[in-house]
Amino acid sequence: MTGCLRFLLLAIAMAAGPAHSAPFENTIAQRTLACTACHGAQGRAGPDGYYPRLAGKPAGYLYNQLLNFRDGRRHYALMTQLVDPLSDVYLMEIATYFSALELTYPPPAPPATAPDVLQRGQTLALKGDAAHRLPACASCHGTALTGVAPHIPGLLGLPRDYLNAQLGAWRTGQRRAHAPDCMAHIVARMSDQDIHATTSWLAAQPVPGGARGGKPVARAPAAELDRPVCGSAPAPRVSPP
Repeated sequence: MTGCLRFLLLAIAMAAGPAHSAPFENTIAQRTLACTACHGAQGRAGPDGYYPRLAGKPAGYLYNQLLNFRDGRRHYALMTQLVDPLSDVYLMEIATYFSALELTYPPPAPPATAPDVLQRGQTLALKGDAAHRLPACASCHGTALTGVAPHIPGLLGLPRDYLNAQLGAWRTGQRRAHAPDCMAHIVARMSDQDIHATTSWLAAQPVPGGARGGKPVARAPAAELDRPVCGSAPAPRVSPP
C-alpha cells in the first residue's frame, strides 16, 4: 500500500471517526480531507514531489480536471476512484473551495541545477524562444505565472517531478486538452534539455502571496512565435456555489 493511500484511508477514518473523536463538522474543509491527504494541508502540494498544489488555482481549471479524471480524459486510478461517484455540483464545490484559498508558502529549497540551465529555463518561461517557435509560459499562464481565470493553471508552487510528469504525459498523449491542443504542440517542440531547464526554474521560484489566478493578459500575435491556436474548455454545466 502506498504512503499516499495510507494517508487517504487515515483521512477518511478520521472524518468518519469513532464516537469519542471530534464531531464531524460537515464543512467543505473537513470533507476535502481526502484530497489534502495527498495534496498537502489545504492543498499546498504534496510532500513527495508529485502531487500538485490546488490552492488558488482557477476554479474553472480545477473543475475541468476533476471532470477529466472522472470521465477518463486524465488517467490516475486513485483520483478516478475518488471522484467517480461525485456529481458535477459537488465537483464544482470542491474546485471553488480550493480556488478561494489564499495561503502563504515557504521559499523553495535551493535548486541543485547549474546556473546556465536555470537561466535557460527563465528565458523560456518568461520570453520564449522564437528560433525554436516556443512561446513564453507567461504568455498563457499569466505574467506572474500564477494562472489565468477561468481555465489556465498556475505553474508556481508545483514540484519539478510533477511538472516533468505532466509535460511528459502531453508528449506521449497520456494527457490531452480540448482541441486544438496547444500544449501538445508546444511540448513536441521542446527538447528534453529545455523541459528540464524550464521545470527546474519554475520549481525554484517562490510562490507570491495568495498565488491566485489573474485576469487574461494581452498576448503577442500567434504568428510571432508560430504559436498554435489553443482550444478552450466549455463553460461549466453548473455554477459555483
